[in-house]
Amino acid sequence: MADSSDSVSIDMETVSLVGKQPSRKSKEYLVKTSKGSVSVAVFGDADKPGLVTYPDLALNHLSCFQGLFFCPEAFSLLLHNFCIYHISPPGHELGADALSLDEPALSADDLSDQIAEVLNFFGLGAVMCMGVTAGAYILTLFAIKYRHRVIGLILISPLCKAPSWTEWLYNKVMLNVLYYYGMCGVVKELLLKRYFSKEVRGSAQVPESDIVQACIRLLDERQSSNVLKFLEAINGRPDITEGLRKLQCRSLLFVGDNSPFHSEALHMTSKLDRRYSALVEVQSCGSIVTEEQPHAMLIPMECFLMGYGLYRPSTVSLSPRSPLSPSCIAPELLSPESMGLKLKPIKTRIS
Repeated sequence: MADSSDSVSIDMETVSLVGKQPSRKSKEYLVKTSKGSVSVAVFGDADKPGLVTYPDLALNHLSCFQGLFFCPEAFSLLLHNFCIYHISPPGHELGADALSLDEPALSADDLSDQIAEVLNFFGLGAVMCMGVTAGAYILTLFAIKYRHRVIGLILISPLCKAPSWTEWLYNKVMLNVLYYYGMCGVVKELLLKRYFSKEVRGSAQVPESDIVQACIRLLDERQSSNVLKFLEAINGRPDITEGLRKLQCRSLLFVGDNSPFHSEALHMTSKLDRRYSALVEVQSCGSIVTEEQPHAMLIPMECFLMGYGLYRPSTVSLSPRSPLSPSCIAPELLSPESMGLKLKPIKTRIS
């Protein structure tokens, strides 16, 4: 690890999104890079291989990955095999100060280069990566630029193309509202539509779910200028489709069939090497599968990690409702349809 003068570290406990789960202790580092400081929350045994996560716009690990890691089976599967490094986009960590709007925003390339410096700080070689939407784009770009440093990608509702005119205009509206009014109700509503399915967001007759209410509370704490800078980077992202064929690692993609980025994920899967990639479509789910339907990720992730010789601990205490318990479940119960999933191997489309 780099000299301690390159960072500030504090012990923290994660805050439950819905107030029902036990806390998980982490150690928070503020790592200085050539592109500015970046916050990293570390969970687990540092002697184990690294799993790097990167969240979507305006989120951090508490609001983007906590649902997945609070599933006991997922927590045991991942913590048994990895030390987790939750990287937050600049200024997205809890209690972050506002970034100056006078300073130029970092580009997507800059953010991917930051990840390489974070790995250097912790003395990490090749790592597994898990990202959601904007975070999935940053990690995919990192994997293209630093192929020898990524052993696998787990991508949730990923992006790989430059923004469409519709997305670009949508983001420009959000940028303008953020600049003049901050993290107001309009911005939060736009973000919630980006993250969650309509069923979870609720309506006039149906109240919004606990995870949406918790997400709103965390968005209230976010500095609008910091969100604006990350959004500028994502709205100016280049198309990285051509680089996908150069990836030298396996990829597992998830996307909710109600995600506004569903077609983007299908496009990305068509461009990846079908021998080393798989797509999981989660029914009745928005973009953030890690929060909305985290249990849908368990069996696909376990099968994916088996390809690396990684397994869940046999002694873990599993809940009766866990899709991983028991190990001798009748095969027909493990069909994709019974789990509410559509599993699709990648097929390259022929025009």
